Amino acid sequence: MRVAVSGYYGFGNAGDEAIALAITRELRAQGAVPLLLSNTPAETAHAYGCESAARMQPAALLGALSRSQVVLSGGGGLLQDRTSARTLSYYLGVIRAARLLGKRVVVFNQSIGPLSEAGGRRVAAALKGVRVIVRDRGSLETLRALGLEGELGGDPALLLSPTPGLNRDPDRVILAPRGDVTDAMGGLKAVAARLRAEGRHVTALAFMPDHDDAAARSLGADEVLSPRDPQAALDAIAGAGFVVGVRLHALILAAAAGVPFAGVSYDPKVQGFCADAAAPTHPTALNPEAVSTQALARTAPDWDAVAAMKARARQSFTRALAP
Repeated sequence: MRVAVSGYYGFGNAGDEAIALAITRELRAQGAVPLLLSNTPAETAHAYGCESAARMQPAALLGALSRSQVVLSGGGGLLQDRTSARTLSYYLGVIRAARLLGKRVVVFNQSIGPLSEAGGRRVAAALKGVRVIVRDRGSLETLRALGLEGELGGDPALLLSPTPGLNRDPDRVILAPRGDVTDAMGGLKAVAARLRAEGRHVTALAFMPDHDDAAARSLGADEVLSPRDPQAALDAIAGAGFVVGVRLHALILAAAAGVPFAGVSYDPKVQGFCADAAAPTHPTALNPEAVSTQALARTAPDWDAVAAMKARARQSFTRALAP
């Protein structure tokens, strides 16, 4: 069975590449052949040892859909129009094209929203009769408000494991900014200064180097890392004692690695993940003292809740591929 996967792949975002890595591994474990729609299909095929096709070339896209039996839309936060209406149009267009070709389509471990009123109507119309698996409870509520039903899964990146034999430094704290969330930068700089004054080693981690590098370098951290390889990002996080993340997948990879974390909620998907994990969250205008206190205390999420999220993520593959 060939499974085409539509997502934000091939753009150098370590979080989305972590999703791609996890999905390709799990699909193979299920006996399926993954085919990723990517901005850089040759690089994606090489990185994950899978088939790949150009996501923005109509002939390549339709060819990939045609030779697949199942189409997964996701993971990630694809069905939203906060970024732009064009983003929503693209992902809904892929879903519609797959359905017109008679393919089984599953919205797979996404967050739904934020959506404008018009965007919500478009999503409600496009997803009628489609199986929808979401990665957080807030997205279930969004679906219900649109008159749709969904199932609760989990982000696929939760299923990744750090490289064996890594040493963890409990005094190392990772800060993962997002270059376009400027409201958080002042607070993160203050957190970095407070933690360094307490003898902590602060690492700034740029998840999407082209977008986050300048923000990461401005924090005054002891070091700056810009990994493009999702395994390298996971291993960096696994070697730390605490993670403060604006980037959602800094938090998801921390959960995967068993490292305590706190989120900076610039978007409902961050709030949704932290709420499901019972982990602390902060507004973008964060209180540096509160965040620093949690980092120093290594305030933990509910690890039982995280384990349940991992179990749902794994089970979601079986559910998505079932006839």
